Amino acid sequence: MITRRRLIRDLGYFAAAGHLTGKASVASLEPQSTPPSQSDVVRLDSNENPLGPPPSAIKAMVDGMSATARYHFDEFGKFREAIAQSEGLRPEQVLFGVGSTEVIDAAVSAFASSKPLITATATYDILIELERRLGRQVVQVPLTESWGYPVRKLVEEAVKAGGGLIYLCNPNNPTSSLTPKGDIEWLVTNLPPHSVLLVDEAYIHFAQPSEVESTLKYVREDKDVIVTRTFSKIYGMAGARAGFGCARPDLLRAMEPFMDNVIPVLALRGAMAALGDRDSLVPTRRAEFGRISGELCEWLHQKNIRYIEPHANFVMINVGRDVRPFGQEMLRHGVAVGRPFPPLNQMLRVTLGTDQEMKKFREVFWQVYTG
Repeated sequence: MITRRRLIRDLGYFAAAGHLTGKASVASLEPQSTPPSQSDVVRLDSNENPLGPPPSAIKAMVDGMSATARYHFDEFGKFREAIAQSEGLRPEQVLFGVGSTEVIDAAVSAFASSKPLITATATYDILIELERRLGRQVVQVPLTESWGYPVRKLVEEAVKAGGGLIYLCNPNNPTSSLTPKGDIEWLVTNLPPHSVLLVDEAYIHFAQPSEVESTLKYVREDKDVIVTRTFSKIYGMAGARAGFGCARPDLLRAMEPFMDNVIPVLALRGAMAALGDRDSLVPTRRAEFGRISGELCEWLHQKNIRYIEPHANFVMINVGRDVRPFGQEMLRHGVAVGRPFPPLNQMLRVTLGTDQEMKKFREVFWQVYTG
């Protein structure tokens, strides 16, 4: 396991506090493409769940195929109610979207157009790059030594700016690290005026409940907090595109003009069915990914390869060299891995796959690493 300080010391990476370049195109932020000739590539590049949707969700989507001629607005209210019930909220505290990305984009548009988007680096950077390309202000500060969000620095930046939208991903993408409960509690308690906290909990179901606490409790307390969730990760429905956000009703009303307010009926019905299996599905899959993660980390430890302690369905591995050619070489050997995440340009994000996929990953990784 490595800390941020050790990484900077070892790599001489003084630019860790720097901003993402504005020169990159949005396309460059997408996962590395697979050569057409390689149809059997092991895909460990997009934090997808190889287990796929639960059988109940698959059945609901297959059975719903004949219903796709219409929007089915009449089902939206029931979907909102089901989400609210699953999270202990009121329906008016829930806003669903085409994946959690749509909800995040709406929050950014509502609360970070005239005021800055304030976050850390490295984190989920597609929304950051889009903000910059729209000419909006983005403020980033380095993650802490233990790869958590520096909550006091985030508040300092919000105070200086007269408010803004503070974005925090927990567990964080791409580092798979957690921000301590106490730090988030301090952040909510000390949120400056004219500021909103946006917490992306796309990966929270992979973390051990004893190690993480959902920020939804602050939504229930009517704080200036927005929490987003997705069905793409633990539920294995990335291609279906279903997600939601939770917040005080007035915050959601400010976001609604930036939403389509329509979700594909197949995604809706699949997500409804998956929610019905939540109590058994989430702990079972959490345990499975915990096992696979533990086996990978033990293998890395045996090989004296450093990594960030993971709390999601992916691991950040220090390869000690530029990850772009490293990843391209792995792809030539049939394994797709994550793209670069500046400023962590020598760290490789690897999504957890099945046992067979991870076996091939270890073989190819070691071949490239020692080559």
